[in-house]
Formats: sequence, structure tokens, C-alpha cells
Amino acid sequence: MSKDGTVTDRLVEANERYAAAFTDPGMDARPVLHVAVVACMDARLDLHDALGLELGDCHTIRNAGGVVTDDVIRSLTISQRALGTRSVVLIHHTGCGLESLTEEFRHDLEMEVGQRPAWAVEAFRDVEQDVRQSMRRVRTSPFLLHTDDVRGFVFDVKTGLLREIDPT
Repeated sequence: MSKDGTVTDRLVEANERYAAAFTDPGMDARPVLHVAVVACMDARLDLHDALGLELGDCHTIRNAGGVVTDDVIRSLTISQRALGTRSVVLIHHTGCGLESLTEEFRHDLEMEVGQRPAWAVEAFRDVEQDVRQSMRRVRTSPFLLHTDDVRGFVFDVKTGLLREIDPT
């Protein structure tokens, strides 16, 4: 990479090195463990290492906060109905940026760009309560076939440990 190359240039070069040694693992798109993991996009969460997962084990759906939005339900529905997953693991984490935002963020964006975002920020103050909310959204979705094995956790970014959240 040239010294004035972009981060994207660096990523593309890394992909070229990866592809040079790549062999098709012959995997199917169906996750081996029949599980979908919904988690925050936070760069401190290395989900595969933290959960002992290998390539092909799960579907991973990530967004700001790891909240269950309509698009997450869409992905989970496809994951279950077309690709055979049966379990859902929800992972929020300590020190999440959504704890410091409010829906005012949308208003500020509207004032800046002249258009209100169609999406909600989904900010929260209590990470455990938001995990419970996410579990409820999954369990009550009419589109999902398998809602009996839905579990929620908070990942501690300082210790690396998961803490399971009681859904009630």
C-alpha cells in the first residue's frame, strides 16, 4: 500500500493476499449450528472468538446496539425459513454508544440535512432492559417459526464475559 492509500485500499490489498491462499471450503449457506446471532456492530466484539465459533457455524446479524429492528426480523425470518436456523442469541454489551444517544439524534439530522430519517435511533438507557425488549420482539414476531430458543446476553467489554439476561 502506498503511504497515501486509503483504509479501503488496505482492505482490498489484504483481500488479495487472503484470496491468493483461499480454498473453497465447500460449505453450504446453512449454518452448521442452526443458530443466528444478533449483536452490536461495536468493533470491540469479536463474536467468533468470544463464542468459540468457526466459519460456517452461524448467521451473524449486526447493527448499532444489536437491537431487534424490522430489518433484523427480516434477516432472522430468512435465516429460519430459508436456511434452517432454530436458535437466536442476542448480544448487547457494556459501554454501548446507544446509551448516550437519544431520539434527538434524528431531529438533529433532520435539521442538518433537511430530511427526517425513516428509522428510529433505538437508543436505550438500560442495557438489560433493552435485551429483554429485543427478546420480546423476536418471541412475538409472527414471521419467525422458532421462538422457543431465544436467549439474550450482555457482553462485558472489559472482561470478555457474557452475562445472561432473564427475559422477565
